[in-house]
Amino acid sequence: MDLDQLHTFLEIVRLKSFSKAAQSCFRTQPAVSAQVRQLEQDLGAPLFERLGTKIALTPAGRIFADYAEQILELRKRAQDTISELERTPRGELVIAANEATCIYVLPRVFYEYKKLFPNVEIVVDRSYGARVVEAVVDNQADFGLTQLPVKEKRLQVVKIHSDEIKLIVPPGHPFTRKKEVLATELIGEPLLLPKTGTTRNRLSAWLEAVEDEISVSMELDSTEMIKRFVMAGLGVSFVAATHCMEEVGAGKLAAISLGPDPIVRQVGLIYRRDKALSKAALGFIEVVSEYALGGERRPAASGDGTT
Repeated sequence: MDLDQLHTFLEIVRLKSFSKAAQSCFRTQPAVSAQVRQLEQDLGAPLFERLGTKIALTPAGRIFADYAEQILELRKRAQDTISELERTPRGELVIAANEATCIYVLPRVFYEYKKLFPNVEIVVDRSYGARVVEAVVDNQADFGLTQLPVKEKRLQVVKIHSDEIKLIVPPGHPFTRKKEVLATELIGEPLLLPKTGTTRNRLSAWLEAVEDEISVSMELDSTEMIKRFVMAGLGVSFVAATHCMEEVGAGKLAAISLGPDPIVRQVGLIYRRDKALSKAALGFIEVVSEYALGGERRPAASGDGTT
């Protein structure tokens, strides 16, 4: 049975006539009769009985009429709710991102987003590296923010941010007088390195020529912890420039570029290519594209994805 058959059946009930229902539904009477016969076959019971020139519902017909009305009412409520969703988006968005992104990117993004979509609930899945990609691929998160490149063909990638990885040292350290630091100059320095992730991989490649001579003092999985430990004089480390702007501005840390060529990180917004995007989701893409640079507005990126 389908919804059109239910509508026809209820028109017959309302008008108490097959011919009038046929006119109301813009069908021929044989077509209406065929729909009723199909319903009766599906239900295994007669729905109408003829009383001379009149028709009446059978006991099964009266029961079915109640359910048919409920089904069509539910359809109407579903349509109304979906229409309202487009006018006033609501629901939930799950965003996967690492700790540093949660701290330095998402607060401003969420603030601007909630002004536009106050009825949408935002859930943050704090994940790291490959786990962000996995969460989006497995549909556990609607969006992810992660370092590029992302080599997953099922995902759309929008580049939203470029940043430089810098060496951070405490105030007064000899490196503060340098414009850039070479890997060979870190021999003998206690290094605090991120445990895993794209940044760690790129730093390992940069340090490869001196890997047997450097001293890794600690491996840490938190940007905040890294900065605190460097400020405490426990060693030198590496973070994205935008993640230490506050401390550098306050004179608590100094940040120096890596040489001979700077290490630049690209951050992207990722989401599944095959996922239908609601108005709320499309709005999130726009807001991230505008505000992911710490409040610096720029045109929204809409088709510059790469994989």
